[in-house]
Amino acid sequence: MRNLFRTESEVKSAYDFTGSFTDMWRDMRVSIVLPPLTVALCICVVMSIMMFIERVYMTVVIVLVKITGKKKYTQYKLEALKEDLEQSRNYPMVLVQVPMFNEKEVYKLSIGSVCSLTWPSDRLIVQVLDDSTNEVLRTLVELECKKWIERGVNVKYETRNNRNGYKAGALREGLKKDYVFDCEFVVIFDADFQPDEEFLWRTVPYLLENPELALVQARWKFVNANECIMTRLQEMSLAYHFAVEQEVGSSTCQFFGFNGTAGVWRIKAIEDAGGWKDRTTVEDMDLAVRASLKGWKFVFVGDLEVKNELPSTFKAYRYQQHRWSCGPANLLRKMTKEIIYCERVSFWKKFHVIYAFFFVRKIIAHWVTFFFYCVIIPISIMVPEVKLPKPIAIYIPATITILNSSCTLRSLHLLVLWILFENVMSFHRSKATIIGLLGANRVNEWVVTEKLGNATKPRCSIRPPKRRSRFGERLLFSELIMGLFLLYVACYDMIFGKDNMFVYLLLQSGAFFVVGVGYVGISAPN
Repeated sequence: MRNLFRTESEVKSAYDFTGSFTDMWRDMRVSIVLPPLTVALCICVVMSIMMFIERVYMTVVIVLVKITGKKKYTQYKLEALKEDLEQSRNYPMVLVQVPMFNEKEVYKLSIGSVCSLTWPSDRLIVQVLDDSTNEVLRTLVELECKKWIERGVNVKYETRNNRNGYKAGALREGLKKDYVFDCEFVVIFDADFQPDEEFLWRTVPYLLENPELALVQARWKFVNANECIMTRLQEMSLAYHFAVEQEVGSSTCQFFGFNGTAGVWRIKAIEDAGGWKDRTTVEDMDLAVRASLKGWKFVFVGDLEVKNELPSTFKAYRYQQHRWSCGPANLLRKMTKEIIYCERVSFWKKFHVIYAFFFVRKIIAHWVTFFFYCVIIPISIMVPEVKLPKPIAIYIPATITILNSSCTLRSLHLLVLWILFENVMSFHRSKATIIGLLGANRVNEWVVTEKLGNATKPRCSIRPPKRRSRFGERLLFSELIMGLFLLYVACYDMIFGKDNMFVYLLLQSGAFFVVGVGYVGISAPN
């Protein structure tokens, strides 16, 4: 760690100003600021290296998979499985669950898509789980279900008098219905998803001939990715998740996190894992981890895409990211002992789940992005005794960024904006992971992601809300404070520094200001 610190002569040459105030600031930073900053810097360096190694490892695996052409799902020979099923005509009973809550814009879309799935009508049940609190909307959803019943589709419309357990509670109650007992597999689609008609034919055969498989997960395709810059940036982040993280998990230890939708489960595996639990806001990941600990295997079908919608407003995106970041951290807190003491899986798989899947990807990735790049590095600029080596401050972050963004080549020109936006979002994600690890107040906060129905409407027909929020209502003071802090450090570096870090700091402070004053996703795109 010797290279992390400058010599006394380097400090004097880097910051050549004198006076009693200067001496007082130097004494204060050496005695008060430097020790904790050194510890924090060392921790962030270690976490950054851990993240770098994980990204490089996944890149090596995915490159080998592409070169050899041996993705896990291709080893099962789907076409042969489909032919055997068509010849035997021994079709399994399949249940399709569509949970929804006040989905005014997309309920027709979701119900119509799942009712159009090609499968023998007497071997398919569509279950609409409506937790809506709007009675008028409930009536409309029920009428839509009746319309498809008249067309010969076996649709079951189910409601509850409460929202206990949220989505997990609805799915759990749905599986308890008498008509589900004969079903062998269950397919889950969120309300904004539009599966292709052949979805069941491209997923169910995997489960029929491979009794060790519990889950077949499809990839997401975003129909409104071009709606605005924010949706393009979301696409860049999620493309890496599906193209690399899910594919690597499927190809190595046949484990990855269930995405909560666009997947087919073996009902026996759900029961074996203990069913749906609502102890966290990531009930899908919870079920996947428990099923994996029981020895079940998963397969990710990367060439099967299911259309869905990205959040178009920043408020909706922020709530979604809080749930997606807080939930895994809270789940790790509750399941660490269970994973360690599990005897049915290998040490390697337990290590992969705790270290790679949870710790590095769900916690360290957020902490490094915010604390290291937005807090520690800026503070280090004001403490000239600390010297950040270029490999730590530039090369490693640049490599991680290039690897993360390489899955969305069409958006490479947005790379700088993506970096700045991800750093801002890492502030929310880091806060959410801390809440999850500590089990604090908002740990079980569940806000349904708002859908605008962009998938079905022509671009010219999408109108902004009639009431635009007032400027004061859009302000996010925590982002504004971060922007002021980074702006101050940028000015300090311009005057006294010699590392030209003020360029990055000015851009990043601008990103925090833009988000802080509410100019990201303030209304539906027009």
